[in-house]
Amino acid sequence: MKQYAAVAAMLALLCATGQAQTPVAPDTSPHKVQFVSVDKAVKLEVLDWGGNGPPLIFLAGLGDTAHVFDSFAPKFSAKHHVYGITRRGIAASSTPPPTNDNYDADRLGDDVLAVIDALKLDRPILAGHSIAGQELSSIGTRHPEKVAGLIYLDAAESFAFYDPNGSTLQVDVPTMRRDLEQLPKAAGSPSESLRLMDEIEATIPNLEKSLKDYRARLVGLHELPPLPQTTQVLV
Repeated sequence: MKQYAAVAAMLALLCATGQAQTPVAPDTSPHKVQFVSVDKAVKLEVLDWGGNGPPLIFLAGLGDTAHVFDSFAPKFSAKHHVYGITRRGIAASSTPPPTNDNYDADRLGDDVLAVIDALKLDRPILAGHSIAGQELSSIGTRHPEKVAGLIYLDAAESFAFYDPNGSTLQVDVPTMRRDLEQLPKAAGSPSESLRLMDEIEATIPNLEKSLKDYRARLVGLHELPPLPQTTQVLV
């Protein structure tokens, strides 16, 4: 999931630059706007459309702000208190340097969790479009107790969804490498060393299962009959 973070960050920054140069129509959507601190020197734009019922948070796709839901979100206010978050690197939200640590899936997921905590929301439903699926999956796998549900809106790319049936090989290589590199540096801190080892060990079963399923698919492919002579394969 995180292997797309650096590219996503750069594209997000480019999109934000492009948006800044485009004339913006008057904002007539019935929302309040506030800025919530989620990290050191990082604040996110949060829209509040109000409403009655359990909290519902919309997360936009790559390059979009929460305002992309300006006409859509109010339709849910009869049964939900509706919010939207503009992720870091986009428009009015803060833009820290485009590093993996600043923009990987868990960091973006932690931003959403920070907003939930700051607004004291009780287990909201998260609805994410496109690349926002990576925030949904990050939160859902690490802190399922924080949310009541996850809604993937056209967000089924490999960066957004882990398939437990192994239809794709999903291994979080950057995170595993980072933890392995940090382990020797944490030798003076037993608690940090244990935390890193726990993260590494938690990855191993998924790695083993993914490799096993991937091996089975490769064997299955080799058992297929040869292609007819008239078939052309374009690479």
